[in-house]
Amino acid sequence: MKLVVLEGPRIGVLRDGVPVDVTAAFADIPYRTAADWMPRVIAALPERRAQAEALAASGAPVADARLLAPIPRPPKLIACFANYREGRSGERLAQDMFLESPDSVIGPGGTVRLPNHPTDVVHHEAELALVIGSRVKDLPADERAFAALAGYTAGIDVSARGIGRMGPSRIGKSFDTFTPLGPCIVTPDEISDPHNLQLTLTVNGVVATDFNTNDMEYNIPEILAYATSYMTLVPGDVILTGTNHIGMGPIQHGDVVELTIEQIGVLRVNVEDPLGRAWPRPSAA
Repeated sequence: MKLVVLEGPRIGVLRDGVPVDVTAAFADIPYRTAADWMPRVIAALPERRAQAEALAASGAPVADARLLAPIPRPPKLIACFANYREGRSGERLAQDMFLESPDSVIGPGGTVRLPNHPTDVVHHEAELALVIGSRVKDLPADERAFAALAGYTAGIDVSARGIGRMGPSRIGKSFDTFTPLGPCIVTPDEISDPHNLQLTLTVNGVVATDFNTNDMEYNIPEILAYATSYMTLVPGDVILTGTNHIGMGPIQHGDVVELTIEQIGVLRVNVEDPLGRAWPRPSAA
């Protein structure tokens, strides 16, 4: 199943790439906004999936539906530090994570707005994102950890460099609009092997980064075990699993950025910068 959030908000399922409204399967779940609705929908998905699938099979496609982020505001947004080998061999680097602002999330077709803060450069980072489906703590670092997942989505971790007092601060990743997510949540049964997915990010149609999740330094069960050793995860939490920095480059005013993850889809966003800054592209170095 490929679950989406439509403007309204409404819940949809992609059928042949087009959303079908399945809101009726979740209509009795109380909510104020899509932000607090989706974690509850995700928590209820195991027992309501059959009903949602039936509606998706019989319903009419929704014409001209605008997709929101599949998790408009995660309860927690957690990011892995690096987490790709990038050609290194030998012992693994120490595992590490950090929190980002849940209010940094935008959806497909949204606009990343670069802040007025002085920054050395603003980079794109392509990432596979995990969506948590149940309340969990102290998961084992083995196949059993996969049961905690509601699914997978694509994430672009936008990073403003050179901000903060104490060395490489992570505050430059938490600006509003700096975490595009989407286009959908793909349930685990539809991903043949999450450790063998190709991620390709383009800027204005030019390939910038192209790598496979088989290069992860710490695999998904290890990521889940590490995170839950520190904190309880709840439905709707999102974990960005890290990026391969080879080919990483700047984004600037007027850019169109597309991240494609096989078996998940394409996440496309625009970039605006009120200051009109420009940084050299890697090919111009």
